[in-house]
Amino acid sequence: MILASIPSPPIEWRSFNVGEWLREMGATWATFNLTVHAYALCILLGIVIGLVVTNRRLVARGVESWLILDIALFVIPLGIIGGRAYHVITHPTDYFAGQDIARVFYVWEGGLAIFGALILGAVGGWIGCRISGLRFTALLDGIAPGLIIAQAIGRFGNYFNQELFGGPTDLPWGLEIDLLNPSYPLGLPPGTLFHPTFLYEALWNLLGAAVIIWAGRRFTLQWGRNFAVYLVWYGIGRIAIETIRLDPSESFLGVRVNVWGAVAAVILGVVIFLVQGWRHPGFEPSGYRLGHNSASEKRLESGDTYTAEELAGEAESTVSRSRATSPSR
Repeated sequence: MILASIPSPPIEWRSFNVGEWLREMGATWATFNLTVHAYALCILLGIVIGLVVTNRRLVARGVESWLILDIALFVIPLGIIGGRAYHVITHPTDYFAGQDIARVFYVWEGGLAIFGALILGAVGGWIGCRISGLRFTALLDGIAPGLIIAQAIGRFGNYFNQELFGGPTDLPWGLEIDLLNPSYPLGLPPGTLFHPTFLYEALWNLLGAAVIIWAGRRFTLQWGRNFAVYLVWYGIGRIAIETIRLDPSESFLGVRVNVWGAVAAVILGVVIFLVQGWRHPGFEPSGYRLGHNSASEKRLESGDTYTAEELAGEAESTVSRSRATSPSR
């Protein structure tokens, strides 16, 4: 069979009431009502998988297992606040043109912008690193593939909400959109198919995760340069996808704000890659900041660099000391 179109999930799949579902199953004690949204589940699933991937990468660098959870306590809340604030600012007519101002806080309806999440999430990561002693560049490199995988999974929340789709298309993978959906473009006939931009970005992100992991291993990218690859890869894909999306967005000089954000991500990624490669030609001594490993600190102060074998030894000794001195989690 040849794919003719991609059906969108029914509107009733966007959320379900946990209490009501339990009562239907015979649980008479379930007198509460708790609504769970598919968009939120996609975001949460992405966060969980992203944390698992990040933990594995940091442990391989000699960082204490699940230290990422301590840092996530700062990254996730600030990332959500930043993502929502960026979305609201770039879509003001959706919230400030006579609508209920409380909808600014209705995150479950969709609307978390990755660029805002990156900005405040990075602030949260820096705070968490300062408290835990982790090197900020080690966190950035460790989180890069997990972050872009989380974004890929989160995009399926847009699929359930039938939002952020592209222009009309007659391609065999065109996306069906409910005619009664508020996002359905006026003037287009029923049955029009649209570019599934959620799927384009999800596939691009998953491919990007593979590229980031491969590049990091092939060229031993550290000091934030693996994260720089993420910024460049995601930015390039986002620029292309933004050009076909139909959702309204603020523009600057006739260009969507999100395109400018993606261009800034690419430029920042290139700058980080070049500057960090010039400043730090050797390996990172460990995943922890200076002061957590006095031998490493002395060698760096003398201008020495590390070989791969020495780096592995430093990582092993660092995690051993961390486990011996850190409180149990």
